[in-house]
Amino acid sequence: MCAEFPSLSWLAATPEAALKGIRKLVAEVVEDMDANTEAIPEPIACRRYSGKFMVRVPPEVHRNLAIQSAEAGISLNRIVSSKLSQ
Repeated sequence: MCAEFPSLSWLAATPEAALKGIRKLVAEVVEDMDANTEAIPEPIACRRYSGKFMVRVPPEVHRNLAIQSAEAGISLNRIVSSKLSQ
């Protein structure tokens, strides 16, 4: 599958063949969209991100994270960022 084109997929016997197939299919779709002056989605990897987003968690999780950050002597943001990047 391709995240920018969620309606497209390609099945194959091996991961390598599937990757080759979806790349070819996406290239064909992009070429068709370009020929019809349709907006082509920006690749997710090329988008700019602020580094900020809000996450809602249960109060118990928030409390446990706050305790962990206090015990470690680091900010809540730093401990959450560390856990998300694992």
